[in-house]
Amino acid sequence: MLVLGIDPGLAITGYGFLQEDDQGNIRTVKFGVIRTSSKIPIPQRLRIIYSDLQALIHLHKPDCGSVEKLFFQKNVRTAINVGQARGVAILALSQAEIPVFEYNPLEIKQAVTGYGGADKMQIQLMIKALLNLDSIPKPDDAADALAVGLCHLNSAKMRRLFDSVDETT
Repeated sequence: MLVLGIDPGLAITGYGFLQEDDQGNIRTVKFGVIRTSSKIPIPQRLRIIYSDLQALIHLHKPDCGSVEKLFFQKNVRTAINVGQARGVAILALSQAEIPVFEYNPLEIKQAVTGYGGADKMQIQLMIKALLNLDSIPKPDDAADALAVGLCHLNSAKMRRLFDSVDETT
């Protein structure tokens, strides 16, 4: 299964492609960020995010996408901007007919570190270790996107286990 993890943001949207083979081994295919300048209007910034994600989706053809859910923001403007970037990411996946899964920050932290209160550095170190990377992915948004993808792979594994138990009972 090839999953595209997305950490949405208006200034920086992180993405990460993770491939899981039939034996459960996970490898990093590609990760990075899409940057938009605060000097251009928001509609154009959203178009950049959308078209760059479309190009990545077309190139790599993921089986599914996982997107971080919006969590409470003290700054309403930031929350709205992140929400718009999330919408664009979900639209790009949906238009490509790719199933979309959403996870909140607590779920992502638990899936990657086993602890819902993990800080950014703990998550980054675990991403480096779990994905056998030479260094912590930079910038943080790319590491976060890989964490979202890893969360989905772990969650999908659990869903398969529960489904197989349900079939035998």
